[in-house]
Formats: sequence, structure tokens, C-alpha cells
Amino acid sequence: MMAQLDPGILALLRCPVTASPLRQQGDWLMSEIGNLAYSLREGIPALLAEEARLPPGIGSLEDFKAKYCPTPEK
Repeated sequence: MMAQLDPGILALLRCPVTASPLRQQGDWLMSEIGNLAYSLREGIPALLAEEARLPPGIGSLEDFKAKYCPTPEK
């Protein structure tokens, strides 16, 4: 059975990589920027970048960061 995260808590959570809001899709929390997916474990968000599921076409977390988290210009 899918655990539905409390909407108030979900509104506070952000992706640790992109800092974008998260939305729940089944047992996953998806970042609005890039669709990096974090699992819900027994209803508890596991917001660990190293364990996140990468979107299709992205081979590594470093590739994801290069595409969705450009470094600021100096």
C-alpha cells in the first residue's frame, strides 16, 4: 500500500540537489527540476542524492548536476 505523505510536510521538502519542490508519485518523491526521484521508506522520505533514481538518459549523479545545476557565472 502506498503511503501518502502529509501535504504540509511535502510543501516544506526540497530536492537536496536542485533545491526544487518535490511532488509525490506513488512511493517516490520527484523533484520538479529534472525529475530526480527519492524513495519513501515506510512513509519516510529518503532524501539522499546518492540513492536517488536518475531520470532516463542520465548516466550518473554528476551528469545530472551538470545538466540541471549549472554553476553560477562569476
